[in-house]
Amino acid sequence: MKEHQIAVIPGDGIGREVIPEGIRVLEAVGAKHGIRFKWQELPWSCDWYRAHGRMCPQDAPDILRRFDAVYFGAVGNPSLVPDHIAVWGLLIDFRRLFDLYVNLRPVRLFEGLPCPLSGRKPGDIDYIVVRENTEGEYGNVGGRIYEGTEREVVMQQAIFSRKGVDRIMQYAFELARARKKHLTSCTKSNGITITMPYWDERFAAMGKHYPDVRTDQYHVDGLTIQMVL
Repeated sequence: MKEHQIAVIPGDGIGREVIPEGIRVLEAVGAKHGIRFKWQELPWSCDWYRAHGRMCPQDAPDILRRFDAVYFGAVGNPSLVPDHIAVWGLLIDFRRLFDLYVNLRPVRLFEGLPCPLSGRKPGDIDYIVVRENTEGEYGNVGGRIYEGTEREVVMQQAIFSRKGVDRIMQYAFELARARKKHLTSCTKSNGITITMPYWDERFAAMGKHYPDVRTDQYHVDGLTIQMVL
């Protein structure tokens, strides 16, 4: 039986509630398919920050590299630690360090669950949101000058690289090809006039390599309307 070493980081809030249930599910799946898990819980969280002055140990990357995977719950408790400190100190830094560029969010209506949209039944709602996870607004480029004065200026830049944009689009096209052969790009290029048109251009270029995948292009406000119609 194959064994996998898994680091478990429940983190804060709902993470502490859902992680144990997820482990129960994985144990059941493992028992059925001949997979053994060895779990090691790490207490990194906002409570850890209050005790140690940081969200995780300085050698956290080296600790995590010893494992086959990380099972992460949630991070954030603004009553203890400002969210931008908590999230960057425990989540986004790890995404960048381990180059976890795919943010994958399935949306599916299951049997027996209520739906706020009228007339929808299981099977009607089944799509996946693919988001780039390491660039864009998460580039962490910017700063403040003249802090605390009436001249205070705050700047933050969104950073997109061709490598970063193309690889997430390729992932999305491959996923669409394996599913319903339909992919929608969501930007705001009518208002954000440099980075978003670039994203649109790369989407059109990548689409030429996938003639079997039907594509749509929406501005984000229009797409949110389509998602509930």
